[in-house]
Amino acid sequence: MKLNHSIMALLLGMSISTMAMASIDIYEFDSPQQEAQYRGLIEEFRCPKCQNQNLAGSDAPIAQDLKQKTYEMVKDGRSDTEIRNYMFERYGDFISYKPPVRPSTWILWFFPPVLLVLLILGWIYKARKGRSQLSADDTQALSSSEEAKLAKILAQHGDKTDDKQH
Repeated sequence: MKLNHSIMALLLGMSISTMAMASIDIYEFDSPQQEAQYRGLIEEFRCPKCQNQNLAGSDAPIAQDLKQKTYEMVKDGRSDTEIRNYMFERYGDFISYKPPVRPSTWILWFFPPVLLVLLILGWIYKARKGRSQLSADDTQALSSSEEAKLAKILAQHGDKTDDKQH
């Protein structure tokens, strides 16, 4: 009975380790440059199925296929530009975390800096407007009714300080 449990545990352990090894990509390259090129590209390319995950970190079937295709193209001696162009033609600009600058991607490239500049200019305008209103308020003369109220308050305050001194 103990032998059956031991065999079952051994088989279970072997199947788990086999499944874990299946998700590890083992590619052989002709040179360290090819491996670096491959690693750089799979870090740059986005998995079409996953939400905001690159090919290197994805185990989705489509990611596995794209890693295999990238590997084959690197082994064939294709340049980064050729591989990127292939991926863009096939999967669109979404495939890359660094999409090319073209009219369809202008909003991605130019909207954030333009928005930042507009916000800074608005903040500067508002700060200057607030200062100019503050200094204009300081230089305005009091109306006659406000002067009368102020004189009354000062007179009352003067009477209270005189009483404390005596």
